[in-house]
Amino acid sequence: MTQEKLHTGKGRIRAAGMALILMALSPGLAAAQQVLCLDSCRAMALRNNKQMGVAQQKQDMAQNLKRSARTKYLPHLSAIGTYQYTSEELSLLNDHQKQSLGNLGTNMAAPLQGMASGMQERLGTLGTMLGQLGVPTEALQQMGQQMQQQMGQTLTNTAGLLNTEGQKIVDAFRTDTRNIFAGSVLVTQPVFMGGAIVAMNKMADINEQMMGHSAEARRQAIIYSTDQAYWQVVSLRHKQRLAESFLGVVKKLDSDVQKMINEGVATRSEGLSVSVKVNEAEMTLQKVNDGLTLARMLLCKQIGLPLETDIELQDENAAPTTTAPAVTATDGTGVDNRPELHMMDNAIELSRQTTNLLRAANLPQVALTGGYAVSNPNVLNGFEKKFGGFWNVGLLVRIPLWNWGDVAYKVRASKNATAIATLEREEARELMELQLKQSNFKVGEAGKRFAMAQKSLERADENLRVANLGFKEGVITATTVMEAQTAWLQAQAQMIDAQIDMRLANVDLQKALGTLAP
Repeated sequence: MTQEKLHTGKGRIRAAGMALILMALSPGLAAAQQVLCLDSCRAMALRNNKQMGVAQQKQDMAQNLKRSARTKYLPHLSAIGTYQYTSEELSLLNDHQKQSLGNLGTNMAAPLQGMASGMQERLGTLGTMLGQLGVPTEALQQMGQQMQQQMGQTLTNTAGLLNTEGQKIVDAFRTDTRNIFAGSVLVTQPVFMGGAIVAMNKMADINEQMMGHSAEARRQAIIYSTDQAYWQVVSLRHKQRLAESFLGVVKKLDSDVQKMINEGVATRSEGLSVSVKVNEAEMTLQKVNDGLTLARMLLCKQIGLPLETDIELQDENAAPTTTAPAVTATDGTGVDNRPELHMMDNAIELSRQTTNLLRAANLPQVALTGGYAVSNPNVLNGFEKKFGGFWNVGLLVRIPLWNWGDVAYKVRASKNATAIATLEREEARELMELQLKQSNFKVGEAGKRFAMAQKSLERADENLRVANLGFKEGVITATTVMEAQTAWLQAQAQMIDAQIDMRLANVDLQKALGTLAP
């Protein structure tokens, strides 16, 4: 019988725990593992999270929209070019005018012929008078015929000349506008747009702030989930060591009981009970190992590492702190730091600026314009087939007169949206205050559970020491020792849970306060 070799349960567990720690810190294993602390896990999670990348892109987008809104205050320059082909050209003369000018000489022939006939009659009268004075009749007749021939020729030449000049006038008035080229450079400077530009810029500023608060809320959510996964791994790792130590203690008890059975100082029933406890300890260890593997996978996924990466956490080899960090809050006042609340404030202000933007549609709008315009044909020089242009400046005023109340209805709807956002903000604040009070309560309860777990562990240590001593002396059965070991295991597990709960309760409180930061 080797009962004198039995040690107390507390000593066995501490020895086994130290052995595991030394194995974990051995050079060969440490070289294959990545040792990560909580801060490094947080940083890796923030760096590798896709939603943080989305949040950063949204912030960049908001900044670009803000810069775009600023440009509305500045003058805008634009260039316009056009070409147009028409089946008919513009005409400054109607068809009757064209025909009259083209036949100007022909149309003047009748009046001129009348004038020539009058002159011939006067010449005949003059010839009669000259004949009475003794001038030879033949000479007068010959002179009259020559003058009539010259006047006829003159009339014919004059009609042809007038027709030609008239056609030239018609051709000169031709525009030839079937192919039109035009272009202009336009500068527009807003002077007063009813407050629309001011509202747009304020909305861009608010949108940028909202994207910043959204990124902060996402960052805190990532840190919160990373802390949850981190402390879950630490908790399961400590429970794994506890289960391994407990399994070693139970196996040692099983070995001692088997020796006692061989020596006839213990019954076979006691041996079977201890064997069943060994099986239970092995199953418990297997469950903890499976849970730890899954928890490590979740943490690796959270921090952006391959799921099979062999990592080791800094807090695995050090017991969690026995006291919670000092964090205090009073009656919900701390919720003013919550980024979610700031986002709702931004949404309310954004709705108000939307109302101002809609209201601007009912106000006058004034803008200065200026530019340079060119065209071909050149309308400045008789439709010359060359490019010609001119400078221009102007003042544009737009005054809405009647739109059947369209803008007024939109303004009312926007005000309703503002009222809705305000009510939702008040409701959200109440929920946040409730969450903060619950987090404060959880911190206090975690402290109480930790104090109770300490007392339970002290009693379990003493109970196990007494049971081991009585078993050594032969006055206590193996069943009683197993009960003491089971109670000790439960007290150790409760201590681990209480320590981790203190950590997580503190993380919950910081998140409720909006102060969770790496």
